[in-house]
Amino acid sequence: MIRLQNLCKTYVLNGHRKLVADDITAVFPTGVSVALLGRNGAGKSSLLRMISGEMLPSSGEILSTGRISWPVGFAGSFGREMTGEQNCRFVARVYGVDTDEMLDFVQDFAELGQHFYLPVRTYSSGMRARLAFGISMAVPFDTYLVDEVSAVGDQAFKAKSNRVFNERMRNAGAIVVSHSMGMLRRTCQAGAVLEGGKLNYYHDIEDAIQVHLANMNRSLRQRNAR
Repeated sequence: MIRLQNLCKTYVLNGHRKLVADDITAVFPTGVSVALLGRNGAGKSSLLRMISGEMLPSSGEILSTGRISWPVGFAGSFGREMTGEQNCRFVARVYGVDTDEMLDFVQDFAELGQHFYLPVRTYSSGMRARLAFGISMAVPFDTYLVDEVSAVGDQAFKAKSNRVFNERMRNAGAIVVSHSMGMLRRTCQAGAVLEGGKLNYYHDIEDAIQVHLANMNRSLRQRNAR
């Protein structure tokens, strides 16, 4: 369970005050995959970053039971001078995961070959993404945070990535940001719509999608009327 309690977040962007969360109180239930919907710039990624602990709210708090992932596929915290193997060992120790099992899983999943033993700074963006996704899947989280993750590589690799992610979802929940309604319908049971700093939770994903599409259409009409 993840509970947002009177959550507020504002920051200044290019000299303008941006409101991301306006006194949000909401609960993401245990074991449920929730689509986080909202227009571009609504603050979906910022909300995920606050839930993961990467960003602090201006006020309010986030309470949780269980273990929450960092955004799946995020490679920004890798030690660039460390090898892929060393980064795996570090994460395994932080999260109390069996090191050998994690190394075996990530090495097999990411398909990096001998690059697994080279510094991450030598990796292409695709290689970093595959390493990051593999490490994310190697830790048994209770809730996975997914922000527009898309597997890189050929169709076989993408199919493997989807298969592993779906296996994790059998025993965990997720909060998923994506512009693909098809992907959200396949992955999520519920939805939450972020609009104007307010968050509304819907137990049925279809209800959330319809509200989101109505918001998008209203925004388009407003732009066309100018």
